[in-house]
Amino acid sequence: MLNKILNFLSEDIAIDLGTANTEVYVRGRGIVIQEPSVVAINQKTGQILAVGIEAKKMVGRTPSHIVAIRPLKSGVISDFETTEQMLKYFIEKARKRKFVGPRVIVGIPWGVTEVEKKAVLDASKSAGAREVFLIEEPMAAAIGARLPVQEPVGNFIVDIGGGTAEVAVISLGGVVLGKSLRIAGDKLNEDIIRYIQDEYNLLIGERMAETVKIAIGSAYPLKEKKEFPVRGRNLVTGLPEEIIVSDEEIRKAIEKSVRQIVNEIKATLDETPPELVADIMVNGIYLSGGGALLKGLDILIQKETKIPTKVVDDPMTAVVRGAGIVLENLDELEEVLVETKELKPPK
Repeated sequence: MLNKILNFLSEDIAIDLGTANTEVYVRGRGIVIQEPSVVAINQKTGQILAVGIEAKKMVGRTPSHIVAIRPLKSGVISDFETTEQMLKYFIEKARKRKFVGPRVIVGIPWGVTEVEKKAVLDASKSAGAREVFLIEEPMAAAIGARLPVQEPVGNFIVDIGGGTAEVAVISLGGVVLGKSLRIAGDKLNEDIIRYIQDEYNLLIGERMAETVKIAIGSAYPLKEKKEFPVRGRNLVTGLPEEIIVSDEEIRKAIEKSVRQIVNEIKATLDETPPELVADIMVNGIYLSGGGALLKGLDILIQKETKIPTKVVDDPMTAVVRGAGIVLENLDELEEVLVETKELKPPK
């Protein structure tokens, strides 16, 4: 009885704790926060100066004793204390009623270890959560895309975030086959930085690389050629310089990483049971996550696999929307939650 009262009073929260961005869904209110997973810290005092959007503005622009860090690497916690503080900030910001700790569902990458799961559980509880449930990101993305995950039908989802690209075949409320590749949005940014440095002797920052990727990055030749100005520091003269790069050059820069994602999709299809492959050939491959917005990626995957490929509606928020749907229907969808040694889904 007490538990029912607490559940009624609490503002339950779903969180997509991503390498690049964190998104928060509150039951009954929808998505209330979409901010970068960045924390700015004063190293002299250990004080946290900013979180999210304000912290990202500081990246590469702070004195040496102030560092803007991303406490998650490849979707898993690499800095526990900073992640805890970041979660606390987002949970507090999302809530209106503060007197009862919320139940929280957190999206985690496919295939993480028990230790990594426990780190998410502990950080969430330390940040003020009353109960914590975990959901694998490909499952959450499939639910967010409104795929029939509980039916005996093959659903193929590719979730490309900042740190990982996850490929999963889902049927009857579970992941039949899953693969996680630590090549995603951040790796594409690194590829662009390296290419510009090698070809032009120009050193650019991560933010500049991401801007270029969003503006003219593509996985397949575009109908119209595009160019974009890139600013950085010339490594020979040490002076600021601006160059113009084309979409063809950026495609060449990220080609190897994109090819690895496509190969992982093909390898997963190769291992999928034939009955589920038959379903996928009809239903198609679905792309979610920020990486799904790379121009022409759906065309390339469709060309390589001969299977219809679609980008889900609003791919950036698919995981948090899916986790939010589970939050709103916890009793009906409890089977999709992750069971760990520490945690059992609600009965």
